[in-house]
Amino acid sequence: MNQILFAGAIGLFLTLGGTPLLIKLLARKGYGQFIRDDGPRGHHGKRGTPTMGGIAFILATLAAYALTKVITGEPPTFPGVLVLFLMAGMGVVGFLDDYIKIVKRRSLGLRAGAKMAGQLIVGILFAVLAIRFADDRGLTPASLKLSFVTDFGWTIGPVLFVVWALFMILAMSNGVNLTDGLDGLATGASAMVLAGYTFIGLWQFQNSCANAMNLTDPGSCIEVRDPLDLAVVASALMGACIGFLWWNTSPAKIFMGDTGSLALGGALAGLAICSRTQLLLALLGGLFVLITLSVVIQVGSFKLTGKRVFKMAPLQHHFELKGWSEVLVVVRFWTIQGICVILGIGVFYAGWVAG
Repeated sequence: MNQILFAGAIGLFLTLGGTPLLIKLLARKGYGQFIRDDGPRGHHGKRGTPTMGGIAFILATLAAYALTKVITGEPPTFPGVLVLFLMAGMGVVGFLDDYIKIVKRRSLGLRAGAKMAGQLIVGILFAVLAIRFADDRGLTPASLKLSFVTDFGWTIGPVLFVVWALFMILAMSNGVNLTDGLDGLATGASAMVLAGYTFIGLWQFQNSCANAMNLTDPGSCIEVRDPLDLAVVASALMGACIGFLWWNTSPAKIFMGDTGSLALGGALAGLAICSRTQLLLALLGGLFVLITLSVVIQVGSFKLTGKRVFKMAPLQHHFELKGWSEVLVVVRFWTIQGICVILGIGVFYAGWVAG
C-alpha cells in the first residue's frame, strides 16, 4: 500500500513542478501546436501553445516508479517494467509524430505507414515479452486466454494473442488520441481509468493466489502476476496525469500531443492485458470507445450515403458546434467517464464475488 501512495504522490509533485519548466523550454524553442484550419473556429486561438507535454508525465511516471522502489526497498517486477516500456515506446512514436508536425509545419506529422510501423514494433515487442519469462509459480505477465474480470475460455495461442494484444494497444492509443481534442479532456479521463486500475491491482493483490494461505477462502484466489506492482504503475501515472492537468486544463498552457496520448493509450492497454481484464477496459475506458465509435460512424456514413451523422467528429467537436462551451463539454464528458469507471469497478467486484 505504501508503494501505491508514494508512487502517486511523487508522480503528482514531479509534474506539478516540472511541467512549467517544460513549457518554458518548448516555448523558447517555438515548439507550438499546429491547428488545422478545418477545425472548430474557437481552437484557432490555441495555435502556438506548447505541445509534446506528454514528455512531462512520461518522465514523471518513470521517475516516480524508480524512486518508489528506492524508498521502499522493493524490487521492480517484470510486468510493471513491461507496462512502462509500452508507455514509453508508444510515447517515442508520438514524439516523432509531434516533432515532424512542428519542424515541417504540417498537421499530419509522421506518414501513416511510418506511424503504424512504429506502433506495431513497440506493440509486438510488448506482446511477445508478455507471454514469456514465467515466475517461480509459472505465471507470465499475460496469459494466452481472453479475459474480462479474469481469464475465461480456451487458450488462443501465441500468434492470435499477439494479434489481439496489438488490436487492443492500437485501439486504445488511437482512442485516447482522438479524445485529446479539448483542454484537459483526455488527461482527466485517463486519470479516472488509472484510478480504476490502481484499485483493481490492489484488490487482486489482496486476493492473490500467492497469498492464498492468508485468505478465508483460498479456492477463490486470483491468478495474476505481480498485481501490486501494476497498481504502483497505475498510481504513478495517475498522479503524474493529475499534476499535468493543473497546466493542461482550460485554458491550457501546454498540450500533451501525440507524445502523451499514444503513451497513455499504450499504458491503459498494457495494464488491461497484464491484469487480465482485457474486455473490461472497454467499459472502464468507455469515453474513449464512445469517441472512437463517433469517428467510425461519421466516416462510414459519409462513405455509404454521402451524409454526416455529426456536425463534426470526434464527438466532442459535434457538441462544440452545437454551441456548448469547451469547459461544458469537458466536464460533461468527464462525468460520462466517471460513470464508466464506477460501472467497471462494480462489474469487476461483482464478477469476483460471483466467481
